[in-house]
Amino acid sequence: MLPPALAHLLAYHAPLSTLQRDQEGGAVSLLTPRVNVLSLNATYLPCDPSGVDLPAVAQWHAHHDLPPLVATTAPLPDTAPVATLRVGGWAASPLPPSRSVVVEQISRLHLGPWAEALTQARGTPGWGSWLARHLGARLETERSYLPLLAYQGDEIVGALLWQAQGPGGAALLWGARHAEAARALLDTAAGLSASLLVAWGADDLAAGLQPPEHEAVVFSRLQM
Repeated sequence: MLPPALAHLLAYHAPLSTLQRDQEGGAVSLLTPRVNVLSLNATYLPCDPSGVDLPAVAQWHAHHDLPPLVATTAPLPDTAPVATLRVGGWAASPLPPSRSVVVEQISRLHLGPWAEALTQARGTPGWGSWLARHLGARLETERSYLPLLAYQGDEIVGALLWQAQGPGGAALLWGARHAEAARALLDTAAGLSASLLVAWGADDLAAGLQPPEHEAVVFSRLQM
């Protein structure tokens, strides 16, 4: 059984991935060549990973020319940590909405600016066109996702992909240039379902985006 945070990540990202595989011992692999999103290129390990054939996992990643990345909620021996993601609830701010940031839902046919905004916010601007091309094809049939774009004047300052997941919604793929844009995006997404599940990293915590409760997800590279 997967830990709750990993189960949420898997439910959100699996429809967006290119390759999926159930591994021995309860692990699930998602691979998406030419897209640099960690959650789309990892094997999700169960609470007890002792029954997982990790060499077979590494071999399957290598077969597709991708690093053997695993996702866990606790440190795993013989791995090299790559990044930590935090998954938790988000409640809309009681403060008045931003007067300078406007958030709009965009068409799935116009993902170019959306992907550029997201990848620039995450410090990987060169991946925007690849992400737009990949998600454009996936969202043609996956109607539970809504892309949101944040503007400040004539400038695009953030992007978010909302999914109708569980009793509320999820925004596990998002990025913003500053805290005001991030809050505007997240509050808008939370308003779509009265609750929101969010994933964020250390850079977002510095902007003051920490919900009261969260679970850490560690992405690590197998050393084999």
